[in-house]
Amino acid sequence: MSQDNWNFLFIGLSFALYIGIAIRSRAGSTKEYYVAGGGVSPFANGMATAADWMSAATFISMAGGIAAAGYDGSRFLMGWTGGFVLLTTLMVPYLRKFGKATVPDFVGDRFYSNGARLVAVICAIFICMTYIMGQMQGVGVVFSQLFGISITSGVLIGGAIVFFYAGLGGMKGITYTQVAQYCVMVFAYTIPAVYISMILTGNAFPQFGLIGDLKPTKEEQAVAFLQRLNEVNQSIGFAEYTSGKMSTMNLFFITAALMFGTAGLPHVIVRFFTVKSVKAVRISACWTLFFIAIVYLTAPTIGGFSRYNLIKKINKIEYQAAPKWFKQFEDTGQIVWVDKNNDGKIFYSGPLKDSDPKDKNNNVFLKAEGQFKAKPVYKDKDRNDLPRGKFGQRMVANEIDRSNPNELHYGNDIMVMANPYMAGEDGLDQWVIALLMAGCIAAALSTAAGLLLVLSTSISHDLMKKILKPDISDKQEMRYARFASLGALLIAAYFGINPPASFVAKTVAFAFGLAASSFFPTLIMGIFSKRVNKEGAIAGMITGIGFTLSYIVYFQFITDSKEYWFGISPEGIGFIGMILNFLVAFVVSRLTPAPPQEVQDMVESIRIPKGAGQASDH
Repeated sequence: MSQDNWNFLFIGLSFALYIGIAIRSRAGSTKEYYVAGGGVSPFANGMATAADWMSAATFISMAGGIAAAGYDGSRFLMGWTGGFVLLTTLMVPYLRKFGKATVPDFVGDRFYSNGARLVAVICAIFICMTYIMGQMQGVGVVFSQLFGISITSGVLIGGAIVFFYAGLGGMKGITYTQVAQYCVMVFAYTIPAVYISMILTGNAFPQFGLIGDLKPTKEEQAVAFLQRLNEVNQSIGFAEYTSGKMSTMNLFFITAALMFGTAGLPHVIVRFFTVKSVKAVRISACWTLFFIAIVYLTAPTIGGFSRYNLIKKINKIEYQAAPKWFKQFEDTGQIVWVDKNNDGKIFYSGPLKDSDPKDKNNNVFLKAEGQFKAKPVYKDKDRNDLPRGKFGQRMVANEIDRSNPNELHYGNDIMVMANPYMAGEDGLDQWVIALLMAGCIAAALSTAAGLLLVLSTSISHDLMKKILKPDISDKQEMRYARFASLGALLIAAYFGINPPASFVAKTVAFAFGLAASSFFPTLIMGIFSKRVNKEGAIAGMITGIGFTLSYIVYFQFITDSKEYWFGISPEGIGFIGMILNFLVAFVVSRLTPAPPQEVQDMVESIRIPKGAGQASDH
C-alpha cells in the first residue's frame, strides 16, 4: 500500500472517530455547550485539556524551533509548562469556586461593570482570533504536504470538520473529541521518537538516547550524541547546539511572557469549569501536567535527532541523489534549494564568521517586491509547471543572497513531519509516518475547536446575553453561539489562507503576549485584591494590551529593524505589558473609590477555594 493510502486510512479513521463522538455528545443546553454539563471526570478532563493546549504550534513547531535554536528553544518548554503551574496554584481553583463559565463573565461580575466585561470580550476575541488563524494555517500546511492539495483546500476541509464538532457539540462534544485526539497525538509523537532513538543510539527511551551515546560504527567508536551534534553543527558554521545565542535578559522575558500568557489563556482556563468540584480541578490539573509532560519531554529529542539527521543526510550531497522525501517537500514549497555555485550539490551552512554582526545571516534569497519578510516566490505557477532548474529543482524568482554560501532554506515547521523520512536508510515504516500526520492534524484541530468555543461564548454569552440582549432564551443564546462560531471560523480561515506577511510565524508570541498583558494581571488582582476596582481593571487591561499590541505590530509588521527596546524581542514584550497593567490598575484604583462592600465580601469568600458549587451557565 502506498504512503498516500496509509495517510488517507489513518486520517480518515481519526476523523470518523471525532465526528462520531461529536454526534453522540451534541450539546442540548447552554450548560452542556459551555461547560459540558460540569460533570467530566478529572482524568478525562486532563487529557482533553492537554489536547486543547498542544496546538499545531506545540506539536509541529516546538520541536522544529528546538532543532533550529538548540538551547534557546528551552524557553518554550520552561514557559509553557511553568504557566500551567501558575494556572493550577494561583487561579483555577478560585475561578472555579466563583462558578462563571467564561473569563469575561468573571471580569464583568468581579469588577461590577459591563464596561470591564466588554473590554474582556474584546481581549478574548483578539487573543483567540490570532491563535486560531495559526491553527488553520497549520491544518492547511499539513494537508498540502500530505495529499498534494492547495493550502486553501486544506484550510477549508479542516475548518468544516472543526465547525461540525465544535459549533454543534459545544464543550460537551469538544471534551470527548479531545480525549480521542490526545490519544492520537501522544502515540503519533512518541512512537517515531522511539524508533529514531533506537536507530541512532540503540536506546528505546528517546530522553535517555538524547543524553546517551551514538551507536558505534566501523569508522568510529561510540561518542555522546550531544557532543557529536555540537561538532556537526559547528563544522558547518553554526554555534554549539547546547549553547544559547540569545541574551539572558531576552530569554528571561520571552519565557516569562509565555509563562504568564499560559496562565491567562481563556480557552485553557474554561476547561477547568467542566469538572464537578475544586478538588476535581486540582486533580485534573495534575493529570494535565502529566499528559503534557509526555509530549514536552519528547520534543527536545525530536529536535536534536531531526537536526542531526538533516545535516548528515542532506549536506554536501548531489541534488539528483537527494532522497525522495526532500523533493516532495520541495514540490510543496516547504524546502528551497538554490545552487549558488552551480556545482549541483546541496550545501547547508551557517553565517560567515567574519560577517558584520548586524548583517549576519544565512539567507538563501532576499525579499521579493511587496514582501515584509523574505518568502520564496516561484517562477513556475505550480509544482508541475516548467521552468525547472538545470538539475530539476524548482526555481525561485527572488533575488539570490550571495553574501553567504548557504543554499538550503526550509521552515522549522517541517522538521517533525520530515523526521520519520530521514531516519535510517529508507525512513520509518509507512504506518508510523501516517500516524504522525494524523497527530499533526489532531493537534491543530483540537486547539482550533477550543478557541472557537471561547470566541462563540464570548460573543453569544458575554456580549449578547450579558450586555446587548439580556432577555434572550437558552435556545436563542445557543443559536447566537453557533452563528458566532461560523463567522469566527470564516474569518480565521480567510487569514489562514491569506495571512499578513510573517503573521502566522509570530502568532504564538502575539497571542501569549496579549494574554499575559491583559487577562493574567486582571484575574490575579480580581482574586487577591479587594481594593482594585472597575476603573483600575479597565485602565490596566487597556494599557497592557495596547502597549503590547503596539510593540508587536511595530516590530513585526511596520519595520524589519532588530533594534528592540532594551534588547527585548516582540515575543517577550508581553511581560512588560503585564507589569504596566499591574501598575496602572493599582494606581488608578487608589485614586478612585473602592469597590462596593458586597464585591469586597465576594472576593474574600472566593479566596478560600472550599465549598465550590456547580459551574454556572449564566
